[in-house]
Amino acid sequence: MKNRYIYITLLTILGLDPQQLQADEPSAMPSPSSVPRLVVSITIDQLRSDCLEAFRPLFGAGGFEKLMREGCLYTNAGYGFEPVDRSSAVAALMTGVSPYYNSIVGQRWLVRETLVPRYCVDDVRYEGLGTWERTSPEAIATSTLGDELKLATRGQAIVWSIAPFSDMAVLAAGHAADGALWIDRQRGQWCSSSYYMKQLPKWVTQHNERQAPAIGIDERVWQAVNPASSTYSILVQQGEQKPFKHRFKGDARYTEYTMSGLVNEDVTSMALSCLLSTGMGSDRLTDLLCLSYYVGAPSQQTASQSLMELQDSYQRLDQELARLIATLEKRLGKTNLMIVVTGTGYAAEEDTDYSQYRIPTGNFYMSRTANLLNMYFGALWGTGRYVETCFGNQIFLNHKLLEQRRVQLGDALQRAQEFMQQLSGVRNVYTSTQLFASQNAQLARIRGAFNTLRSGDIMVEVAPGWHILNEDTHDDQLQRAGYIQFPLMVYGASVEAQRIDKPVNIESVAPAIAKTIRIRAPNACKAEPLF
Repeated sequence: MKNRYIYITLLTILGLDPQQLQADEPSAMPSPSSVPRLVVSITIDQLRSDCLEAFRPLFGAGGFEKLMREGCLYTNAGYGFEPVDRSSAVAALMTGVSPYYNSIVGQRWLVRETLVPRYCVDDVRYEGLGTWERTSPEAIATSTLGDELKLATRGQAIVWSIAPFSDMAVLAAGHAADGALWIDRQRGQWCSSSYYMKQLPKWVTQHNERQAPAIGIDERVWQAVNPASSTYSILVQQGEQKPFKHRFKGDARYTEYTMSGLVNEDVTSMALSCLLSTGMGSDRLTDLLCLSYYVGAPSQQTASQSLMELQDSYQRLDQELARLIATLEKRLGKTNLMIVVTGTGYAAEEDTDYSQYRIPTGNFYMSRTANLLNMYFGALWGTGRYVETCFGNQIFLNHKLLEQRRVQLGDALQRAQEFMQQLSGVRNVYTSTQLFASQNAQLARIRGAFNTLRSGDIMVEVAPGWHILNEDTHDDQLQRAGYIQFPLMVYGASVEAQRIDKPVNIESVAPAIAKTIRIRAPNACKAEPLF
């Protein structure tokens, strides 16, 4: 430290500016005028363009309307793989690559060694702070945007992630973040993991004491924020609707709360507490704040069953975005700020009875199919348990038994593919070897969702309108090839107001932000920057 003072004094005598020389060093960050001091990445679970356009007359001037009017609006964003859920979407957004590279194939996958399903952020090595959940981001196989920001600033940049759910919070935070916060489903308080810190910061504890979702939960009622629109659905013309009123009772009350339109106010309040308590955006180093909001259907309901709740959720979120943007601009100014808003690219499937309207449909039974395949293999190579289990639309083969019977895995997969393609309702059958080696552009989206460490040996795609049923676990998945359109909005520092209708891949967002703040893109990212 003493040598540093001597160095600065000597430069001053020579008439040189120490700060200017430091800024000229390759390792120094750019000046505040050239890069934003704070990047806010907002992921809205189940955001839909049709809802956004339909509910636009209900929005104020400072939320969605401000983002769409004054920012760069990409109307046709999409993920380069399928299927997609909130976990794989957040991971792809922050890593700039598909599950094929980042390993997050979904919220849950089957661990081949134990044949036990695993939640994507589960990690028994790290205790929960204020929660029973033990989590970490170590399942992410690549670096994230936050990781690269930490590397570029030698750990000095501040990186936090806040979400209603643990998977969205942890996956957005990445490996090197200062912390990830989410709402515990048993206690209704903000919580975290010992992976990031030894104990919850004092400001989080104080926030819980003042504004935790658990405070007053028994008296809290979710009803329309705008009485004028409480009985009329803009999205679907079905005449006058019955006003909704939800209370949160019982053991599942916090789960229900995190899937309601009220939870977004908690996310914004915690985000502002984080901003003020950590000093994000207060120095020349760029900081990153990752936020997740929710506009899906309420717990145990579908979108068609809760049109009024869906409409209210968008209205409430619009108000929260307005509150967030106004506070950020007042504190930092628009030129020191970049806000990126996008969706998760899916919507919860409807529990639709297609047969009632004579639309082609049916049930494809996974366990029954696995047993038939096992019998087929037994007839070829002798009795044995060739099929270990099935999970979702995937079948896992017994590699050790195939090796003992001197059966090549490729031969078994080809025979399984030929056998299953003859079954009713099957549209396509994909094998692990096919997806691993294929460079076929038509298979690119399926391959993007496949990962050699997480996925099964055989993936079944049934016809649209068909259900994949697992008789053992009672899981029911409705196959729907419909396209969910959602937007990407960029607002703030040097962003010109424009509307772009050309399709864009979400994997280009991370390298675009990295380029803007002058750091490297995540280490597996090959996509070109979006802007």
